[in-house]
Amino acid sequence: MSERLKEKIRSKKARIAVVGLGHVGLPTAAILADAGYSVTATDVKSEVVNAISSLKLNTQEPGLQEMVGKVVEAGKLKASVDTILATREADVVLICVQTPVNESGEPDLSYLERASRHVGKGLTKGKLVIVASTVPPGTVKKLVASILKRESGLKFGDFWLAHCPERILPGKTMQEFAQNDRIIGGFNLEGAEIAAELFKSVTRGKILIADCLNTEVAKLAENTFRDVNIAYANELALICERVGADITEVIGLANTHPRVDIHRPTCGVGGPCLVKDPYLLLHSLKKRGYDSRLIRSSRELNDYMPDHTVKLLVKTLKKADKNVKSSKIVVLGTAYKGEVGDPTNSPAEKIICRLMDLGAQVVVYDPYCKESFGAERVEDLLKAVDRADCVLVTTDHKIFEELNLEQIKTLMNKTPIIVDGKRILNPKNVENQGFTYSGIGYGSTQTYN
Repeated sequence: MSERLKEKIRSKKARIAVVGLGHVGLPTAAILADAGYSVTATDVKSEVVNAISSLKLNTQEPGLQEMVGKVVEAGKLKASVDTILATREADVVLICVQTPVNESGEPDLSYLERASRHVGKGLTKGKLVIVASTVPPGTVKKLVASILKRESGLKFGDFWLAHCPERILPGKTMQEFAQNDRIIGGFNLEGAEIAAELFKSVTRGKILIADCLNTEVAKLAENTFRDVNIAYANELALICERVGADITEVIGLANTHPRVDIHRPTCGVGGPCLVKDPYLLLHSLKKRGYDSRLIRSSRELNDYMPDHTVKLLVKTLKKADKNVKSSKIVVLGTAYKGEVGDPTNSPAEKIICRLMDLGAQVVVYDPYCKESFGAERVEDLLKAVDRADCVLVTTDHKIFEELNLEQIKTLMNKTPIIVDGKRILNPKNVENQGFTYSGIGYGSTQTYN
């Protein structure tokens, strides 16, 4: 039976259902449809489904709008709110729903549970279900598998189950989907091999097969490594501020060692993955008699950085004989990272809210992102900086690296300040233009009690 499904996949006759149309599901559906498969994409939100059908997508992902338009017009991709029917008509189902965490760091698997129930109700013999969502260790075997069996009335051998987590970078999703190696974890080897057949048709990278528990942990380990590395950079930055060193130069020197690759410090970590995946990895560990000595403290340090950035800004204002309560602060960037418009978990939110709580007049400018987090949003940079006391960089858009400092200085109040929360500006260049400069990890300008 598995050979029959593999042949349908190889011949592009397999029908695909993609459940969940977020930042993973929609590109997945579009790429599979563009490869020649007949794809039905489903979501519980009718407005999301209608946006695909009407080709009015709210996306800034390069190439995605064009590809969706192409495959919808070709009849290869259609959208629906009926996951049960889509599953019933499909040969392969990919579950791509979100798996957020709550304020205490506990996973919210309600989206995955609901999607699994709907897929289970439509599941029949001979189908493959692939979980593409990032999940806590053991979720595929313990949660998804049991729901699918219960709702379908089937047993393993009647259908197959695999885990293939996304490994894409927002802003480069389309190219990374095709180029990156893919890890595929099977509930058993047969399911993994069928899933590998599908991804071979859309991925030029290597296909690596493992047990689904190991792929669950590996996916979480990838993002957790980045979070821990950033925390180390932030710790170094805090040290540099106190000893008078410059973290940018320190990291540049250290990274010349062939076995060292320290990330860049930042005013905070954001996005849909890095802030939650460490908590997914640590989920249920205390019940097993262990808690993290490194990962949890790294997460806490990165969560602290927006507060530290505000403290740095307030100290710099005081140095210039300015009071935060009567100052106009221009925040450059509300997106969580450069060149994207997504404000998910952006550190700018905490920074902006804290500054407003302190009585500052906060104005935001971001050419990519419309979110302002309650501050005044201005669409023209020069209008934003007019009569401002301080410019605070919170997103590393390339446009912010190329600011016309001479022009900006003429519009700002006396003793203009730039606080660089992303360390994308050259401190000496900024100071030579007549600004007071502060930045994360720039110890040369800071005095601590």
